[in-house]
Amino acid sequence: MNTPTLDRSIARPLSNPMVAVGNLMAASLLAVVAGAAHASTTYNPPIEMTKAGIEYMSGGTTPDEAKLMKVVEPRWPASFEFDAKGQGSVPTGAPVKVTVRDAGSGAVVLNDVTAGGPYMVARLDPGRYQVTATRDGQTVSRDIEVGRYTTAHAVFDWSGGTGVASSR
Repeated sequence: MNTPTLDRSIARPLSNPMVAVGNLMAASLLAVVAGAAHASTTYNPPIEMTKAGIEYMSGGTTPDEAKLMKVVEPRWPASFEFDAKGQGSVPTGAPVKVTVRDAGSGAVVLNDVTAGGPYMVARLDPGRYQVTATRDGQTVSRDIEVGRYTTAHAVFDWSGGTGVASSR
């Protein structure tokens, strides 16, 4: 009677169980690290475009997103920051409506756009603009000038209607 034999090329016994345990632990750690990295990934807020072809992006509702908006700000010709009564960035529950007009022609280039956080950037052509931001029925206006090689930044705060606008 023939006794069946085990083909060793298919089923190999564990020569060292500690190596197998180590490999399993390494694979588990890799899965945890990959999951943590995925959970902490910060995504760009979406870039929107108006009918006139002006791109803009707004965000900053989380600390990571706010940091990201500050990093990308210098790459955009115009940036706006919204401050609530001198208390820092506008809370996420306080929507800000933004309108940008060409100061020379009066043409609206951003029309009543809702900011998705305390920061907004816009790809405006070089020129002078009037920017209005409305929050809780109060409107604050700033004049900015975007140069060919310079950017403009405006801070809007609702503490008595004061605020700052600057070109860089």
